[in-house]
Amino acid sequence: MTTSVETMKQTRVHQVLQTESIGKKVKLAGWVRTRRDSKGGFSFIELNDGSCMKSVQILAEAALSNYESEVLKLGIGSSIEVIGDVVESPGKGQTTEVKAESVKVLGYADPQTYPLQKKGTSMEFLRSIAHLRPRTNTFGAVARVRNEICRSIHNFFQSRGFLYINTPIITASDCEGAGQMFNVTTFDLKDVPRISGEGGAKGDIDFEQDFFGRATHLTVSGQLEAEIYATALTNVYTFGPTFRAENSNTSRHLAEFWMVEPEMAFCDLEGDMQCAEDFLKTIFNDVMTNCGSDMEFFNERIDKTVLETLKHIVDSDFVRISYTEAVDILLKCGEKFEFPVSWGIDLQSEHERYLTEKKFKKPVIVYDYPKDIKAFYMRLNDDGKTVRAMDVLVPKVGEIIGGSQREERLDVLIERMKACDLDPEEYWWYLDLRKFGTVPHAGFGLGLERTVQFVTGMGNIRDVIPFPRAPKTADF
Repeated sequence: MTTSVETMKQTRVHQVLQTESIGKKVKLAGWVRTRRDSKGGFSFIELNDGSCMKSVQILAEAALSNYESEVLKLGIGSSIEVIGDVVESPGKGQTTEVKAESVKVLGYADPQTYPLQKKGTSMEFLRSIAHLRPRTNTFGAVARVRNEICRSIHNFFQSRGFLYINTPIITASDCEGAGQMFNVTTFDLKDVPRISGEGGAKGDIDFEQDFFGRATHLTVSGQLEAEIYATALTNVYTFGPTFRAENSNTSRHLAEFWMVEPEMAFCDLEGDMQCAEDFLKTIFNDVMTNCGSDMEFFNERIDKTVLETLKHIVDSDFVRISYTEAVDILLKCGEKFEFPVSWGIDLQSEHERYLTEKKFKKPVIVYDYPKDIKAFYMRLNDDGKTVRAMDVLVPKVGEIIGGSQREERLDVLIERMKACDLDPEEYWWYLDLRKFGTVPHAGFGLGLERTVQFVTGMGNIRDVIPFPRAPKTADF
């Protein structure tokens, strides 16, 4: 039974570029990258559909019924549907091409106004046309690598028996205790209800009249809620958007970003560190294996060290040192740092990069940080000064993963909350997890965008998320 042209299944460009496609009739659809016309009465059209970095060459002959009326008017960015035969290509750098028997124009792009006509367009300009930048080689490659990283994340945890948990985007809890949270309200901001009598300070906002009856925010982390499910189902992970109202306009900060946060019951810091190491190696290996042409592009055009760096990380055993050991190394190294080193400081990127790039020349996991610079939920060590926290440091960026063994002892957790100026009654449900069948448990967080930025070598984090959210930036 033959397939009619109307019912032909669409073939993707990456499939047509394979030699096994030669001799097959295919239907393609995509966007024109270039069109070159020959004096011999035919045109070469480079067609791309986003399935891979490369485009496929379409040979459109003058015998086509719409050759002069439509094909010769095609400009960069126009969309077309092509039906034709895949043949071996005589051209250099390509194995196949498609000899068209029909070219249907789906949508023209005016060459006078289409913003992507020029080569070498700056990243800054492309951010101003974020709705069109995915059509460029760079941002198409970023999207495919980001997709592969997401697939690798899910495969890693699913293959190890973790359950994927969706934690709330709207929350009344501040996981980090930093207070940099977006408020969620249904109040008319021109007429916000205020407390007039007893039950609160006069003049304060009366949140009891709001939708949820209390102050709520966009989440900065799904960790606390993930702990609920880990203490029932053992191993879980949450992977979703998180938000931070930090008014920072740098190349490393976003107001909306994606986090993956595994949480493991019956797990200590050693197990947490091993899981994090295996996790990173799996992601980087999957990207190099499944995004070969895209990674070659980044290695050639963006950062000539990305492939070497990723391969080195995959092949390395991560060094593990305590925070105290790290500080001692930094104090004795003879380097001049912008930020002076002393026990009790939060290590800066320059300190972390020294450890990974100069001292050990491989990834480093630093653990047992001072309690005063870490969150309330991290397990207090017997010395009373440090907590069972760990950061995974990699070359070029420093910290890429942060995690800890959680505090499972009720009395210690309450004291830590009070020391951090948090009201234990606000976290009554979190404390219940320690009252009823508490267990040792641990977890960590990996920022998706910072991982994509590290893998691709892209200089600005706003270029590795489809729709960046930053101060004064919310066009969609």
